[in-house]
Parts: sequence; structure tokens; C-alpha cells
Amino acid sequence: MADPFTFVENIWYFAGFSPQFKRGQMQHKTIACQPIVIGRGENGKIFALRDICPHRAAPLSAGRVIENSVQCPYHGWRFRGDDGQCLEIPSICKHQKDPSSGISVRNYPVREDGNLIWIYLASDKNFKGTPPVEPPQFTETHMKPRLVNSLILEANFDHSVIGLIDPAHVSFLHKQWWWRADGSMHDKTKHFEPRGAGWVMSSHQPSSNSLGYKLLGGKPVTEISFYLPNVRVEHITLGKKTLLSFTVITPITEDRTEITQAFFTNINIVKFLSPLIGMGIKTFLQQDGDMVKLQAGCLEYNPKLMLLGDADMQARWYFTLKKEWALAHAENRPFKNPIKPQSLSWRS
Repeated sequence: MADPFTFVENIWYFAGFSPQFKRGQMQHKTIACQPIVIGRGENGKIFALRDICPHRAAPLSAGRVIENSVQCPYHGWRFRGDDGQCLEIPSICKHQKDPSSGISVRNYPVREDGNLIWIYLASDKNFKGTPPVEPPQFTETHMKPRLVNSLILEANFDHSVIGLIDPAHVSFLHKQWWWRADGSMHDKTKHFEPRGAGWVMSSHQPSSNSLGYKLLGGKPVTEISFYLPNVRVEHITLGKKTLLSFTVITPITEDRTEITQAFFTNINIVKFLSPLIGMGIKTFLQQDGDMVKLQAGCLEYNPKLMLLGDADMQARWYFTLKKEWALAHAENRPFKNPIKPQSLSWRS
């Protein structure tokens, strides 16, 4: 059996929020061990290129945006943002042959949907054209992202994702008087359905021992979804009001990941209580970060791990989805979601 702890390829990865990228600006980001410069041209379009100049390996992100291209800071070589084509080599004299037409830097398909930016990572570094799949789409992300928080985790990507979708740790790691009280654990049963390259926990009223939901008032209904390779969203509706809790795990290197969390909402009480809610989110993220750091110390001994019962079923689904995604690409066939509709029960 192949090592399951590998990055998912030929799929979209979250790269940032639209407000982070102003016209004429760019940033470096490492995703799945790939150095990428993400920027916005003067025409307003987002671009993504390999952040290494093919000339002398200088980071393009240290250069500058000229119209809709990137100029390397070392020797001024300029590359078009749309496709990575070299446009200019300033050191070439007029009477000398200009090789720029045969030089390019890898460009990545990039998509801006609402306030989310996605980058497609293909297994083929020479991939050109339109990706065969779309990134996940959410109506709420056209709203302004609020309560944006992120934290670097010293953890393997798969372990980080498993932590994201694990329902059983909340009652222990995140036990707080304002969220989960002592002695409030009880049996829960939730129904799940396949959705795209992931699954959805069908709409339901939040658990009675999740006190934070009571701040919203009324009778909120929540639907929780996971999308391969790394996106968890909780969609909460309260009458005509809505809130999308967006959480994503971005792989950086083989043993470092970044967890990012944001809210998209038109619920006024959330906007009003943003400072208080923000403190709670930071507390949860730090607790996750501290735990994976402790876990990493144990993982150095390569222990055999267990996934048991319904509480760990989503983790098993994750590995099953990864395997099917890789097989579908290798066999040049459509992806077939292997998850079957079913109800799961656990205690939390």
C-alpha cells in the first residue's frame, strides 16, 4: 500500500483572501513544497507563478509588478503574469539574439471566487489550459471576510486535516465554560451524504452543549461540509441571515501546515461581538497548535495509529477519498466518490 501521507495533486488549494492582494502587489507563499508568488496585476487580475527566476534563482516576489508582469529584482528579467512567458532580458543588446521567446517560468491556474483565491496544483509541472475540476464555491464568500486568523502548525498535512475533521476532541481539547461544560457529553447521531469530492453532515440544530451557538439567538440550523483536500465549512442559517465558517489547512512543507479560519456573515450580532468571538477563535487555534506540537514529539517514534468507531469514520473517509482521487487521475477517468449515505453516532 502506498504511503497515505502525501499531498493531493491535480486539485485546487486555498491561497488567500482577495483583500490581501492589492493592484501592483505580490506575496510569496509555499504550498505543498512549491514556492509560489501570488500577485495582482495593474489590470486587477490575480496571477500565480513559480517564485524562482529561471536565470539565477532569485525570488520573483522580491521584485516588482510592471503593468501585468513581474520583474526579477536581480537582473530585471520580466515575466508575464498570465502564462509566465519571458518578455524581456535587459542585458541583451539590440544586435544580439534575444532568447526570451523560449524562456518561461511555471505559471499556476488561479481562480478568484468572491473573496477566496484558489491555485491549482497539477502533478504535471508543464500543465497548461483549463483545470478539469472547479474549486469549491460558496455564495457567502462574496461578503467581506471577518475574524480572519491563521496559525502555523508544526505538523504533517494529513495529521492536521484529521484534527480539523475530528469531532471527538472538542469536548476535551477545547473545553471552555463558554463552549463545552464539564459533564455535558452525550450521544449524538448525524447523517452524512457524499458531496463532490467530499461529504456533508446534513442540516441539523447545533448540539445543546455547544453554548457558543446560543449567542446567535433564535433556532440556528447548521450544515457542516468537507471538501478534498483540506476545506471544512460550517454553514449556519438563522431565518434569512447566514454565516459561513470557513476553515482550511494549507500544506507548506512535509512537516509544516497553516490553519486559516474566517467568517462570512450578515448576522449583526456576530459583527457586534467580533472582538469577543475573535478571542475565542484564537484560543481554539492555539490549543490545536499546542496539541499538534505535543503530538509531533510522539510521532517521531513512528507509532502505529488507530482509527476506531464512528468518531474516526471521517478520518477514514479522508484517506479513502485521497486514494480514489489519485487513482482516477492515474487511470484517466472521472472521480467516483466512494462515500455512501449513512448515519454516524459518537459521544461528545
